[in-house]
Amino acid sequence: MIRPDWLRTQMGENKEKTLEIPELRIKGLLSEKGIKISKKQNADELSTRGYGTPEDDGLLLTFYEALYLMDKGVLEVEGKKGRKADFRKLLQCFEDIDKNAWPMYLAYRDLRSRGYVLREGFGLGVNFRVYERGDYGKDTAKYLILSIQEGKPVSLEDLAKALQQCQSLKKELILAVMNRRGEAVYYSVSKLVLA
Repeated sequence: MIRPDWLRTQMGENKEKTLEIPELRIKGLLSEKGIKISKKQNADELSTRGYGTPEDDGLLLTFYEALYLMDKGVLEVEGKKGRKADFRKLLQCFEDIDKNAWPMYLAYRDLRSRGYVLREGFGLGVNFRVYERGDYGKDTAKYLILSIQEGKPVSLEDLAKALQQCQSLKKELILAVMNRRGEAVYYSVSKLVLA
């Protein structure tokens, strides 16, 4: 069963419009896997706020994390040959590795701007793990997000597999549907039991 308006009841309607990392100004290097941030570029500060995965010499941001930080004015990305990469170039790199890049970024941006920490999903189509406010680093994620674009079909088999995976992990599956205007509509997905 899919219930609409999950976000209003679970996460509240108020979006935070404030920059969540105002004191940071970070430079990163574009790579095939994402954006590399050196330790001297406040990698630890980003990591404690739920961004990136640690690497031996710093932090690796996913493309959606980098797009979000770039949009907030916190991150500058240097591409190949020392040229500055803009938002569009970074999005194009992301789309080269994931055809669902734009809906993923929109879901990430929307939930992150509401104050939630999102981490990479577990596969089976699940894009993100969402932590309740203040729970990151203290508790496990309560929700798993599957982001899709309005008008693009998702097979019931894929949805059922994702739901089964979520239920086995004792998590709630949320569909983040991006409409044509780039707005997110959230649906809670659960198993329908007929009595």
